Amino acid sequence: MDKEVWFRPLVWMDYRLALLFTVVIPLILLVWAFVQKAEAMQRLLIIYWRVSSLLAITVYLMIAQFSVGFISGLMARILIPICLWFWIDLNDEIEYQPTGPLKLTFTSWRWATTFDCILGALTSIPFLGCAFPNNGPASSYCSVWFEPALLFREYFHPNSKPGFLGFLGIVGLVIYVFCLSYFVLVKLGKQGRSATQ
Repeated sequence: MDKEVWFRPLVWMDYRLALLFTVVIPLILLVWAFVQKAEAMQRLLIIYWRVSSLLAITVYLMIAQFSVGFISGLMARILIPICLWFWIDLNDEIEYQPTGPLKLTFTSWRWATTFDCILGALTSIPFLGCAFPNNGPASSYCSVWFEPALLFREYFHPNSKPGFLGFLGIVGLVIYVFCLSYFVLVKLGKQGRSATQ
């Protein structure tokens, strides 16, 4: 194995953990919360899915090997823990809910996802240089991060061109940035840290 990419197994482990903590478990929790009619958890999970959609956008950017994917991936890892703990009213409602399997699983997932995202963000900082032309995403040091996204393409979009999927990623990123800017500049000042206003 090329010594420049000695960390390839760590990259794949990072993607697998992200798949578990940011897709599989929250999807199960969302269904569970709807079945149990746990409204505060439902609201927080819906907010979570809106914020974490940046990870899906990042995958499509990475398929096309667009270097902006390194920045969007880092931002997703920063925004997800914020959205999980930001809302005072939802935190209080969840805290005062009766203890049970759903609350225990939900709380464990929140902490595990927070830890995973913070660790992922810290480990991705050294690779931010891949987002800039002087380092070049084509180097083996950077291109190893595209491999899991390319495998995703093989499974789910085998007949689509990387450029087209990257275009979808760019469109998604533009919409995401617009919605996030609207929230920060307009809605946040009105509703503060309350998710119900």
